Amino acid sequence: MKAAIIGTWHVHTEEYTRAILENPKAEAAVVWDSDEARGKAFAEKMGLPFTNDLDGIMQDGSIDSVVLCSATCDHPALLQKAAAAKKNIFTEKVLTIGVEDAVAAAEAVKASGRVFTISYPHRTFPTLRAAKAMLDSGKLGRITYARVRNVHNGSSADWLPPHFYDKAQCGGGAMMDLGAHPMYTLYWLLGAPKAITSTFTQVTNRGVEDNAVSVIEFENGAIGVSETGFVSECNPYTLEISGTDGALMVHGETAQWGGKATGGKWVDLELPEKAPLPIDQWVDAVTDGTPAPSTIDEAVMLTRLMDGAYKAFETGAKFTF
Repeated sequence: MKAAIIGTWHVHTEEYTRAILENPKAEAAVVWDSDEARGKAFAEKMGLPFTNDLDGIMQDGSIDSVVLCSATCDHPALLQKAAAAKKNIFTEKVLTIGVEDAVAAAEAVKASGRVFTISYPHRTFPTLRAAKAMLDSGKLGRITYARVRNVHNGSSADWLPPHFYDKAQCGGGAMMDLGAHPMYTLYWLLGAPKAITSTFTQVTNRGVEDNAVSVIEFENGAIGVSETGFVSECNPYTLEISGTDGALMVHGETAQWGGKATGGKWVDLELPEKAPLPIDQWVDAVTDGTPAPSTIDEAVMLTRLMDGAYKAFETGAKFTF
């Protein structure tokens, strides 16, 4: 496959570009960015050519794929262009800021018939894959509750780029960015959401939330808690799952569970090997026809959750899906 890097706005652009460069099944062809200076600097760093001709990329039949790393506000137009040009698409999350744009993007992607993947890397983690397998095994009984906490010190230690605090570009703050991981993990584990409430605060006062919690009611009666923020130090990833027959805890890179089947004792969860990252699975899907690691409908669901979370915060009321 031959991919163009579309936008260099996101902090993970270099990671994705290197993944393409290092994959023997893939080739990085060119870099485009609406900000020419930023795009040229990135292209030079990666040893790739830069072009300001986006339409030329879309019309180039030798380029069959795009890696979308632009500002989130630019995703709708770029997704539509790429789908219309029948390019395979790998995109950074979230898909779009608004639900209407997400639904329109999904229709275009499905009509294109090409391979789509959104970056949901936490679903490749051994701890989370083991947790999902345990949940699916039924050993925890009926699942009643799950909590995911995913935080870092990007604001308090001042290392996030300034544009990550631009609500117009991002659609929000910590919940829209880092909070995407708890959100897609919760619906992966618990299914369709029914309603959501949110509490967001600003600790560093940069115009968007840097400390955030959303509580989700799911159709099956379970409750999910999505916690995120840019103002926490030395606070490892945490996942809790509770069911009628047992419970499971992930703390950093360790996982344990206990319940009726273990006689009430907590035991280590056997972990699988880490799965390839979503961008590598996407390359395999394009070149080998293997299943893509995520679907466009899952991408739309994340936008629906984010839309509900922010509307709940802005109105101070529960948002019903």
